[in-house]
Amino acid sequence: MTAYIIRRFIHLIPTFLGATFLAFLIIQLAPGDFVTRLELDPSYNHQQIENLRHLFGLDQPFTVQYAKWLSGFLKGYLGISLSYQTDVWQVIKPRLLNSLVLVTLSILFIYVVSIPIGIYSALHQYSWGDRFWTTVAFIGLAIPNFFFALLMLYFALYLKDVFGHEIFPIGGMRSLYIAGLDFYSAPKWRQWLDILWHAVLPVIVSGTSGTAGLTRVMRTQMLETKMQDYVRTARAKGLPERVVIYKHILRNAIIPIIASIGFLLPDLFGGAGLVEVVMGWPGLTPLMLDALFSIDVYIIMGSIAISVVLLMIGNLLSDLLLAWVDPRIRYS
Repeated sequence: MTAYIIRRFIHLIPTFLGATFLAFLIIQLAPGDFVTRLELDPSYNHQQIENLRHLFGLDQPFTVQYAKWLSGFLKGYLGISLSYQTDVWQVIKPRLLNSLVLVTLSILFIYVVSIPIGIYSALHQYSWGDRFWTTVAFIGLAIPNFFFALLMLYFALYLKDVFGHEIFPIGGMRSLYIAGLDFYSAPKWRQWLDILWHAVLPVIVSGTSGTAGLTRVMRTQMLETKMQDYVRTARAKGLPERVVIYKHILRNAIIPIIASIGFLLPDLFGGAGLVEVVMGWPGLTPLMLDALFSIDVYIIMGSIAISVVLLMIGNLLSDLLLAWVDPRIRYS
């Protein structure tokens, strides 16, 4: 297994280089750069603009710029943000942690909800419960995240009007005050509870599509697996139905669910990005959009590099979990 992991990391190197180089090239093909907008500012003359372009290294060929960025990345340095005039990691880190809170809770929501519902629908095929959850799943797949986020904000406002106080927060990640205390002065457990309270609606919105999709996959796999010969043999041996379902059917039916982990993590970051923008969650996507508008190349590259790393980690994790769940898979 160790040798396999090492080989996978070696194979991922060209993937990372290709993805980041292509992203850097596309950024360079865009018209203008960070200091281009200063040309319209009468307080800057041509020489000052050229000096700034030289100071930021924007007058160098893009291959040289990429090589310098890659060299710094390998040393754990993502460069200097042109907009914030500080280390890129210091700018990205709090936003990344905020996004990870939303994505982690969304992953838990997806698996905790979709697997039991998929099992129930398969074991009660064509029942009213199965039809109900199938309808809900189709709605969840059809509704766009940004539109669902707007509906949830309207729902939060409606509850506030009905009850006279906030049942769910209307945007944001935290409250300014908790029980009369400044947020950062409150106990840590109160801070986390406040963040979790603010995360309820964003998690439901960002996790709905994934939950609907995995529910359908889980149902289909359970229905297909329970018709296999080894399942009939297990029942013929007199094994309890609970053992047949959870040891023989579920363990094989869940394999495609585990394989999807590799794509779920980056997909959630992309889907949660729309939720962050609509619902005011201070995550990585709003920062990325600001960087795109200002052509802050190092913020953009830092965000893309993190997304690529997450994709690679997700794929590796799904492969390792597949080997753990499926005894037929062996990595040597």
